[in-house]
Amino acid sequence: MTGKNYYDVTQWNVGDPCEDIGEVINSIIFDIKKRQTATDINEGGKPGAVIYIPPGDYHLRSQIVIDISYLKIKGSGHGFVSSSIRFNTPASEWKNLHELWPGGSRILVDLSPAADDDEHAGAAFYVKRRGEPRISSVEFADFCIDGLHFVDDGSGKNDPENTYVNGKTGIYIESPHDSFRITGMGLIYLEHGITTYYSDALTVHDNFIAECGNCLELRGAGQASKITDNLMGAGYKGYSIYAQNFGGLLIAANNIFPRGASSLHFSGVVRSTVTSNRFHSFYPGMLVFENNCTENLVSANHFLRDREPWPPMQTYDNGLDDLYGLLHINGSHNSIVANHISETIDQQYIQPSGSKPVIVRLVSGQGNYLASNHIVATTETADTQTAAVDASCFTAQVEALLTTDRLTALDVSAVVIEKASRHNTILDSASDTEVVMDRTVNAFRATPAAGV
Repeated sequence: MTGKNYYDVTQWNVGDPCEDIGEVINSIIFDIKKRQTATDINEGGKPGAVIYIPPGDYHLRSQIVIDISYLKIKGSGHGFVSSSIRFNTPASEWKNLHELWPGGSRILVDLSPAADDDEHAGAAFYVKRRGEPRISSVEFADFCIDGLHFVDDGSGKNDPENTYVNGKTGIYIESPHDSFRITGMGLIYLEHGITTYYSDALTVHDNFIAECGNCLELRGAGQASKITDNLMGAGYKGYSIYAQNFGGLLIAANNIFPRGASSLHFSGVVRSTVTSNRFHSFYPGMLVFENNCTENLVSANHFLRDREPWPPMQTYDNGLDDLYGLLHINGSHNSIVANHISETIDQQYIQPSGSKPVIVRLVSGQGNYLASNHIVATTETADTQTAAVDASCFTAQVEALLTTDRLTALDVSAVVIEKASRHNTILDSASDTEVVMDRTVNAFRATPAAGV
């Protein structure tokens, strides 16, 4: 039995959800607002509603605008399948593929924002409400938002499906909000997967957000939120996880795929925790702290940087050279403790040529604490680099990950401290010859070495 506050988009009496699910859901939200007008009836009055999207393909031609609290929009399956692999497979071979497009409860974003439109114009879901209290307890669960195609970016490469550009966003939350939940979602081929402003107690959990220009952007400011147990990976131009002016953010147990310009990028973030994540990148600048990030804990994570093994994407990068650092830190009193950091790259691909790659670079600030980080730097043989030329994306990446028996040590600068960063403590994270710092203003203890 379903109540009056449960809606199925395929059973609603306005619009055709297969042709424009935006029209249907906007009509349902209007109905909820029309029925739920009283704010205080027997200590209740506005319970909100559930909107259900059954498995199927639903085109979205009208932006969905959410301005009510206590709304849950849910489906029955995130439906992810790699569009990047398909678009980098010759079209003549598509007939042999079991599936071509994502599935589950799938929304196909057919919006066409112009370059000079407002930031939210290409969003499938646009959350906006002024006044008090903040809009609260809106949930997105278990469906797919598919941007369908990327477009030419004017670079002259004539490779539109690999640009990560189309002006589309999956979920755009503009107004200050409280206790939102985004769980079990699949977001693909969007320039921006999820963009939020002024988040409080936000949960982003157990989603599959990949092959997007940017996966998750927490902008403006925010507090007390968590990003946990997600699988995500952005394109070479964008962020996998970005947070701005945040306090009390927990980032834990995520598996961040390579190809994002960064795996994790903090700007002005304070007193937050990054732990038990697996970060994998093809470029320097995996973890970036900028604008005086302070008192953050980065602990028990696995960082891996290697070279892109899949031929269709090897010509792209994030524009940073190997002196930038895998971890690039601007800020004070951060603790970077007990992480495993691996760099595996053939010397011919190091930029600038002949330089020593930098693993951790402290650029500015003071009082940072690095301790018991295990840094493993190796170089690949030519055979290892060329083995995957004719392989599928999956095979190329798995073979690159599992190939360890043909690796030799790579000379790196494990920790570099710039003059603008002072009074830092570096313990058991590098040998005596692997650090570049002024030891009169920074404390250092080398990792013990056998026989020394």
